[in-house]
Amino acid sequence: MPPIVANALAGEPGAGRVIVTQPRRVAARAGASRLRALASQTTPALARRVAYTVRGDSTLTRDSLVEFVTPGVLVRRFLADPELVDVSAIVLDEVHERSLDSDLALAFALDVRDLRGDLRLLALSATLDAERFAGLMGEGVPGPVPVIDSPTALFPVETRREPFASRMSERGVSREFLAHAARVAVEALEEPGELADCDVLVFLPGAWEVEQVAAHLRTALPQVEVMTLTGSMSLRDQDQVLTAPTRPRVVVATSIAESSLTVPGVRLVIDSGLAREPRLDRGRGMTGLVTVRESRAAAIQRSGRAARLGPGVAVRCLAAEDWAGMDAEPAPEIKHADLTGPLLTLSCWGAPCGEGVALPDPLPPDQVRDAVEQLRVMGAVDEQGRPTRWGRRL
Repeated sequence: MPPIVANALAGEPGAGRVIVTQPRRVAARAGASRLRALASQTTPALARRVAYTVRGDSTLTRDSLVEFVTPGVLVRRFLADPELVDVSAIVLDEVHERSLDSDLALAFALDVRDLRGDLRLLALSATLDAERFAGLMGEGVPGPVPVIDSPTALFPVETRREPFASRMSERGVSREFLAHAARVAVEALEEPGELADCDVLVFLPGAWEVEQVAAHLRTALPQVEVMTLTGSMSLRDQDQVLTAPTRPRVVVATSIAESSLTVPGVRLVIDSGLAREPRLDRGRGMTGLVTVRESRAAAIQRSGRAARLGPGVAVRCLAAEDWAGMDAEPAPEIKHADLTGPLLTLSCWGAPCGEGVALPDPLPPDQVRDAVEQLRVMGAVDEQGRPTRWGRRL
């Protein structure tokens, strides 16, 4: 998609960069690497014009034509340079994940589009409520926003179920369930057939669970390479997982591998059915990560990881009746997180309390009230919700 957009804009006078957002740092770097590899096969000079910028690392140069960034980087760019005069198009990928930064990036991009008139915006997702987002992006624009549906090129996926009676204990994910998830992976690998020598991707909610299951698998499968993939790993270790394997392996990962990334060689997915999402603890006034049931959209995304190279199998560690109780989409972070930081960002953008910006969901009034009061106590905003000098410095 980014090269198509860049080529379409190439003939316009003063055409600028195409920015592409990815929900995580590893995905932004992997996207840039993939595009460079594709371009180098036909036009090496263009390959050098693909860059990425994530927190603490950037390959951006004056000649860059396509730049992959995280939503947080784009939000900071908007605050530093609200018009983004050197950018002609913004491609917002995986917008269904609904992180706070992703929602803010979309809202600010819509403001800049209305201000400039020549900024092109695209929102991409495999599981998006497209008509709803088209309506949001089309407000104030003459004519309907086009919705482009690109049929998937996935191979068929066989879905199986291996439920477990109690996935959670008082202290979180139970050790018994983690042993069950590891056992399911071992049994699926040892089953005779065409998937016997394929790579396996196991989804778990967090880094602790990833390490526990990986330890089980290393004991049970000493002849198989067991690797982990989490957001806290070093860039070098993440890159190693995303490199085409030379022998069968099992990759145990968090939701970092759910979208935007393709772990090569995978045709078997084991899905714990659990995810970790931010929730506001009102008693402590802090946001923490809570283990919850994944959404149906997340389950579909995860199973699709098994069908990129050939017919695959997805094993879900949940019962058939659990499906009806799962949310259709992941919970928007804006509904549950601490809004102190986002409201200060909105205030610095010129939208105190979020007034006048086109967010996909309205801000919860009670959380806005609490966050604004906290910002006032800190001296970050005045009585009208506008940022003080101290607030802008923060």
